[in-house]
Amino acid sequence: MVAVQDAYGLDLSERVNACTPCHGMQGSGTNDPYFPRLAGKPAGYLYNQLLAFRSGRRKYPPMNYLLHFLPDAYLKQIAEYFAAQRPPLAPVPAPAVSETILKHGQELATSGDLERGIPACVSCHGSALTGQEPAIPGLLGLRASYLSAQLGGWRYGTRTAIAPDCMQLVAGHLTEDDVRAVAAWLSSQPAAADPSPAPAGSFALPFACGSQPNEGK
Repeated sequence: MVAVQDAYGLDLSERVNACTPCHGMQGSGTNDPYFPRLAGKPAGYLYNQLLAFRSGRRKYPPMNYLLHFLPDAYLKQIAEYFAAQRPPLAPVPAPAVSETILKHGQELATSGDLERGIPACVSCHGSALTGQEPAIPGLLGLRASYLSAQLGGWRYGTRTAIAPDCMQLVAGHLTEDDVRAVAAWLSSQPAAADPSPAPAGSFALPFACGSQPNEGK
């Protein structure tokens, strides 16, 4: 465990105990597919999501209520705590889909479909799918049902970001079959040797989004 202290010199791990029932110790994740792993994601990304839940841009009543009165500085400390954790990735159950579906998901994730305006997942999240600082999250260690739900949220506008809302633009070109395939393939990938996000500037992003840690991106 990586220790992180708050502004008063106290161990922040004691202060994030409210997060552990849903997100696991150190943000390692739990068996519930709809509560994602937080550990190791870029602090900028986590901070963005905390801001989005606090403002109601992302809607989930328990999170909205829990964060409603917390100041920016405290949210940054929470984000930095989980970003610094490195518990091992738990095995994710293999999705029960055909090889054809997995192949389609792999093609979209690694090559995209330029004719339909769909960039590859790796173009933003990196060839190792571990993300990039300061605000591009990794995609490993997440279950297909969670990935599918988030892509669906982007497609239908129930999850949004401050402009440029590139994920909503990308997801808007996906069909339900695309979403199922991408989610299945991503969830079937093994853990990277180093799950840490790549340093900022490690690879060029095709969009402006994610380059700066602004709310909701």
